[in-house]
Amino acid sequence: MKNVLFICTGNTCRSPMAEALLKHKSNFEVKSAGIFASNGSPASQGTIDALQTANIKVEHQSQPVSEQLLDWADLILTMTMQHKQTVTMQYPQVHDKTYTLKEYTLLDGQSTWEQLKKAYVRLEEKRALVVAEKDQNQSEQQLRAFLREDQDEIDRLEAELPNFDISDPYGGDAATYQQTLEEMDKYVDLLIETLDNTDN
Repeated sequence: MKNVLFICTGNTCRSPMAEALLKHKSNFEVKSAGIFASNGSPASQGTIDALQTANIKVEHQSQPVSEQLLDWADLILTMTMQHKQTVTMQYPQVHDKTYTLKEYTLLDGQSTWEQLKKAYVRLEEKRALVVAEKDQNQSEQQLRAFLREDQDEIDRLEAELPNFDISDPYGGDAATYQQTLEEMDKYVDLLIETLDNTDN
């Protein structure tokens, strides 16, 4: 049995939608959180209405990403590459179990992503080394020049990746939320399939 954590920005649109869908369709333990979420906000009205069209009721209270939640999760699925980058930069220990939802369910781009993860780690290690070795007089410009090669490699790999983002419906009309729900529904089905296969 896998504990799945969905992460988006404010934990009121995409991640609660993904959480509600996965709970509705499977017996997995599911939670959601947001990188910039406050505690206790309900799901957005657009999310509630879209889920209602699929006969799914949502009782949701937003929560921020925390170390405790990340430890609880066997699998962390973000809505965008940016979310993923933010989480793995802040909590490097969760690198190996963090993916975007699309990336985890679509295997193409996997090897590029592995290379990219290594490039991120190299960049961070180098940056930490420079800061530790040299006093703080090192200018931002010198630091950038020193890390240029690693940054170029990251940019190149990112350009090769398929688009793994699920766009934010926040502020959109009912049709926008419906579109997000349909996209999410497709990837949640693929996720269940993938998780069932890895459990067997």
